[in-house]
Amino acid sequence: MHTSMHESCIQACSDCAWACETCAASCLREDNVQAMARCIALDMDCAAFCKMAAALMARESEYAKAFCRQCAEVCRACAEECARHESDHCQHCAQACRSCAEECERMAGGQMAA
Repeated sequence: MHTSMHESCIQACSDCAWACETCAASCLREDNVQAMARCIALDMDCAAFCKMAAALMARESEYAKAFCRQCAEVCRACAEECARHESDHCQHCAQACRSCAEECERMAGGQMAA
């Protein structure tokens, strides 16, 4: 595994982590924060997974592929939840999560069931 081979995945993970952090912070400012609880929790989980996946790929860890498979699963769950909400930050986050899931699946060596 070479880091340069995974630059697009590392970038997608970084972009997704940023989108998730932004979405969580924005959700916390919504009028009905309780209604956004699952979105906030998944945003936080997804951001953490994406940051770890990027770090593992950057240092060419032997665990990067397996972790990216798991990261894709979390990204898909976060995308699904964010897509349920009409706010721009949730829609942006959903798209970033879908893109990251695709990159992580590609990096891990194949498409997973959606």
